[in-house]
Amino acid sequence: MKGLTLFCGVFLLPILTLAQNSEQKEKTEIFKLDSIVVEAYRAGKNTPVSRSEMDLRAIKMISPTSSLPMALSLMPSVVTSTEGGNGMGYSSMRVRGSDGSRINVTVNGIAMNDAESQEVFWVNIPSFSNYLQDIQLQRGVGTSSNGAGAFGASLNLRTLFSRPEPYGVAEFGVGSFRSFLSTAGAGTGLMKNGLSFDVRYSHSTGEGYIRNAKSNLNSLFATLGWLRGNSSLRINYIFGDQKTGITWEGISREQMAADRRFNPAGLYYDEAGNVKYYDNETDNYIQHHVQGHFTHVFKNGLTWSTTLHFTKGDGYYENYKMGRKFSSYGLANQVIEGVTYKKSDMILRQALDNLYSAAASNVQYSNDKIKTTGGISYSYYDGDHFGNIIWSKYNASLPDNYRWYTNSGYKGDFSAFARIEAEVAEGFVAFTDLQYRNIKYNLRGVDKDFVSLNYDLNYNFFNPKLGITYNINGANQLYASFSVGRKEPGRADIKESIKAGRAGDIMEERLLDWEAGYRLNLPKIVLSANLYLMEYKDQLVPTGKLSETGYVIKENVPESYRRGIEIAAAYSPATFLKFDANLTISRNKIIGYTQWTDLYDNTSDWNPLPQRSRYYEQTNLSFSPSVIGMAMITLSPGWETSVSLNGKFVGKQYYDNTSNEDRAIPSYFLMGISGTKSFKLKDTSFVDLSIYVENLLNRKYFSSGWIYTAEFADGAPVYVEEGLYPQAGINFTAKVAFRF
Repeated sequence: MKGLTLFCGVFLLPILTLAQNSEQKEKTEIFKLDSIVVEAYRAGKNTPVSRSEMDLRAIKMISPTSSLPMALSLMPSVVTSTEGGNGMGYSSMRVRGSDGSRINVTVNGIAMNDAESQEVFWVNIPSFSNYLQDIQLQRGVGTSSNGAGAFGASLNLRTLFSRPEPYGVAEFGVGSFRSFLSTAGAGTGLMKNGLSFDVRYSHSTGEGYIRNAKSNLNSLFATLGWLRGNSSLRINYIFGDQKTGITWEGISREQMAADRRFNPAGLYYDEAGNVKYYDNETDNYIQHHVQGHFTHVFKNGLTWSTTLHFTKGDGYYENYKMGRKFSSYGLANQVIEGVTYKKSDMILRQALDNLYSAAASNVQYSNDKIKTTGGISYSYYDGDHFGNIIWSKYNASLPDNYRWYTNSGYKGDFSAFARIEAEVAEGFVAFTDLQYRNIKYNLRGVDKDFVSLNYDLNYNFFNPKLGITYNINGANQLYASFSVGRKEPGRADIKESIKAGRAGDIMEERLLDWEAGYRLNLPKIVLSANLYLMEYKDQLVPTGKLSETGYVIKENVPESYRRGIEIAAAYSPATFLKFDANLTISRNKIIGYTQWTDLYDNTSDWNPLPQRSRYYEQTNLSFSPSVIGMAMITLSPGWETSVSLNGKFVGKQYYDNTSNEDRAIPSYFLMGISGTKSFKLKDTSFVDLSIYVENLLNRKYFSSGWIYTAEFADGAPVYVEEGLYPQAGINFTAKVAFRF
């Protein structure tokens, strides 16, 4: 907290000092300066990458129960899933089949991906769409950015701008599964001294679709801005507090057939053999983000922006575990009244406490013929992981809150990039983007099974990107690009390789990304078509297994690819009618895949033997459907009324890499409808009524899964354990919003 106080003080001092003498400026300037903060990382109109965007008006139409991944589910090549079955709680997205650890997420230019897992846990920043000005999703390697390398996409988010005038908002929502949501906010507008202040708070609760998918979520966004001439200074604070039920275990097909809403988390048996559930089987996390942004626009077309960022996060999982051996936790057997107990039911807390700081500085220059951008950034992560036994059924001599493991991770990430877009001939714009990254990662301590994790890694990556854009005329554009992406393994990947005795075998990944496309932009028709060839070396792909705490376990495969075509179109034959559609058709394959299966002696002793292997000349990449499509019709007949009907199709996919039909997620088609009606109360006061219906056809489907198999040397039947994630049937949300 001392560092946080100092950080805020450094940025507040010039505001309070200089604002006293500032004059009233054109209030539109604040939008111009705010927008510059993330332009360094975004694709522009002549950048040869495939992208989709969502503006503030579209963001306001999002259902209040939808986490950010669910809000993007209708974009091209996007597939989403939730653990709890509806939009609240843990949710995830894949782009072109690539999971969240391959999607580089930045907020105002600062990477939000967890330094170790490389994921963004959206439940930790609930209701985040309420705090966003706009969104850009780049597919493929995309433009250079800060943080983890992008292998599937880059998601660039920009927080709310300050408004020219004072305002207030209040929203209240209610939905299926006892979902209740509220948001309140206000802003001062741009004051005469150049200052502005905005704040928004959101709170939501719900039971979720499956048992124990309960959620209690709080978030806050506050921003203090100062504008003087061609300079702006802004401090953002983002707070997230989540408490949710454990939902990562999934259920088997047999369980799903009997009860789709069943969840085994927290299940135990009492002394009489009755089934009970532990009430506090929960996931808890609190996160604080502070960002400081300074921007100055020079008169010669040069812009300089600098950002400092600090994150503090801590949380824990709490689980009830049945029949755990004391020896597994480094403890002696417990003797109570002459009886020796080797096992006991226990309640465990596995926790983490981390600090993340980052700094980035960028310079941009542009004129009619050229646009150049360069920047450097550095981030440092310090994360502790530890586990405590907070209760044991049999306890004669256990220390209170006994800690059985502690380990830490330290990661430094330096990157520098330079990008240029220059008109080299009439209509032709050449694109060059060069990025260098250095990553140093150190693991220290022991894991929960007492395996030493002491390990050091150092990576140096050079990621060049080249492209050309041809503007045929004002409405037609062609482009092509070639990009190289390299990426380090995550903490879970490294841990598993250490435990398997193959720490030296875990490898970095390389991606060669070829893209070519066409864009048409007419008053009534907007069309884009993009061909992509993503060729991987040593890609880390999901094995189909999960760790004990829900992390996906991956392995390197020597050669794989994702190749496809994306088409997106929008047609407005009249001002009150609009059609939107997109389609992705792809092939996603591994060449020369070896599957390793655990082998044991028999089902009684489970003594491990050397693993068995099976070789596949070619097989499908897991979680990579070959067809993804969407269609939507929006009717806006006037009277501040809008109604949209959408449909989303996701083709068959597999949750391991064997292309086994028993491990397939069947294709599914979903429909949704939403409507909004606005009423004017006074000159500047409005009330908006909205209703959202998801899974209109009440489809019974599941969107993700995992599997573990083991074989036995004595010929016993194969042991199979799987977890599937059923999604909610038809569900409803209603919202009322006041704007003044």
